Amino acid sequence: MDSRVFEALYARHAANVYALACWLGERDEADDITQEVFLLVWRKGSTFKGSAEFGTWLRRVAVNVIFSRRRSLSSQLISSSDSLETDDRMHSTSGLGLEDKITFEDAVAGLPNGMREVFVLHDVEGYGHDEIARMLEIAVGTSGSRLHRARMLLKEVLHD
Repeated sequence: MDSRVFEALYARHAANVYALACWLGERDEADDITQEVFLLVWRKGSTFKGSAEFGTWLRRVAVNVIFSRRRSLSSQLISSSDSLETDDRMHSTSGLGLEDKITFEDAVAGLPNGMREVFVLHDVEGYGHDEIARMLEIAVGTSGSRLHRARMLLKEVLHD
């Protein structure tokens, strides 16, 4: 790949890769993930066949890198806390004034991993349930139910 082309692609898409890493709960690792994704693009750019837009292909590469990193760190892809319970960030909103309410991004970050992943991939990135099921190695129905539960939790937290 020509270095000027690569620099232009990086300038145009790096922020999107970084944001995706943050949305999927990897905020502390977002810089490293972005760098890893673009190193992979540099090395494997020839595998882009042009059958989809480059940004779509790049998002898929980024999602694969994020999930691969999780697996290599021996963390479970779907947290055992994937239930209707939420973490402390979501519980801490009751009784707060309007100016103290958590942001949408904080609310999404507070979702259990399995729900957050499906919500981000579906409602933010635009993937269908079939694609999400393949990416996360879950049933299509599980993807739908996690999305529903995520939306209900977000509605509850953001409208308290």
